[in-house]
Amino acid sequence: MGQRRWQLLTSLPIAGLLLLGSIPPARALVPYVYLPQTKELEAAGLGIAQAAARLLRLGQPEDAARLAELSVRLLPDDPRSWVLLAESLLRSNNSSRALVALDRAKQLDPTNAGIWFAEGSLALRNGKPSEALDLLRRGLQLDGRNSGAYFDLGNANLLLTRPKEALAAFEKASALRSDFWEAVNNQGLVLFEMDRPKEAIERWRKVLKIKSDAAETSLALAAALFESNSQNRSEALKLAENALNEDPNYVHDAYQKEQLWGVKLRAATGRLLALPELKPSIERASANASGHDKDIETP
Repeated sequence: MGQRRWQLLTSLPIAGLLLLGSIPPARALVPYVYLPQTKELEAAGLGIAQAAARLLRLGQPEDAARLAELSVRLLPDDPRSWVLLAESLLRSNNSSRALVALDRAKQLDPTNAGIWFAEGSLALRNGKPSEALDLLRRGLQLDGRNSGAYFDLGNANLLLTRPKEALAAFEKASALRSDFWEAVNNQGLVLFEMDRPKEAIERWRKVLKIKSDAAETSLALAAALFESNSQNRSEALKLAENALNEDPNYVHDAYQKEQLWGVKLRAATGRLLALPELKPSIERASANASGHDKDIETP
């Protein structure tokens, strides 16, 4: 009987032997993959966002944008990551992608005033002052104490030839931040065009107490002083020389116009820069200026 049983077993196919338990089944090797939990992904995304913010502060916007891209993939519903990405792209001169990021941030957090301000600033940069005006006003309804937003609002009004509204916005900006010399400087730009040169001079002198090497202000003040009284000639010449040494681009009318200088101020500056005493400074500035025609333009 034992021999017959052995013969029976040996005649069974291998599958049958497996069923009988004579041969243990082989075990397949299954690789182990760790899947991070949601909280871990969020923590990683925040860490990457912080690293991107540090790079942005260090003046490395391209590297910051790459990290911010990764951050929004890990935190697709966090508006802060999208705002960080937008700012990084803006500083990398990639305004079209920055606008997409801002739009996504606004969808996620429509009550975030900073997002509206950023969109307004971007519209202003892209030459759309009317659109900027609407965006900035909407943001200021949410946060009425943002000095930078009022400054942009002033520039938008200036581009739209609304001097009274521009002046009010610049004054609001400097009232909110006492050291906001750019806002005070632009008050002078508006006042000079409104035929209020004494007030413009007063504003520009105030700027130089805050920032003594402000080239734009020095040249604007020089032109205003030269126009107002011949006794101010020596001070005007010195201010003009200092301004052109600090920023030679201001030797060009086209550059002054880019900085929102009005027709009257540019004309006055042209008359000042035509003085023979300034010829060496003009030649040096023209040689060092960048991005503009070498000939000094007249309004």
